[in-house]
Amino acid sequence: MAAHIAPAELTDIQQVLADQSRYWGDRDMRALHLLPLVHEFGRTCLVARAEDGVLGYLIGFVTPDGTGYVHLVAVRDDVRGTGLGRELYGAFVEAARGQGAVRLKAITSVGNEGSIAFHRGLGFDARVREEYNGPGQPPRVVFTRALDPQS
Repeated sequence: MAAHIAPAELTDIQQVLADQSRYWGDRDMRALHLLPLVHEFGRTCLVARAEDGVLGYLIGFVTPDGTGYVHLVAVRDDVRGTGLGRELYGAFVEAARGQGAVRLKAITSVGNEGSIAFHRGLGFDARVREEYNGPGQPPRVVFTRALDPQS
């Protein structure tokens, strides 16, 4: 199944939301799919499309201080383990570098072992931060990774 990675369109995210369990299982993550991010950061919000729809996607942006922040990344259940998540991250790194990113950052919940293993496999440092999302909120795992200078 050949996938083509390209900037996300609103219709892609709407397709993901209509079938969100294929990407997130039992976790209802619809509220985190902020369509204004796709509107405002279109070059760093990416989808992997194939003939049968969206195989995976990454919603991210670059902050003014040069941090390429990945808000969401997911791969459809039937293509997990194929390297597509890594490909999406690679495309994001390229787009983020083009906008001046010098580091990457992402967060997840402490119990999300799959995300923790995935990000560590990509070379991220992972640290648990108390109150990252505010007082009284559960701790989060914060992933960071410097980007090597482009050659």
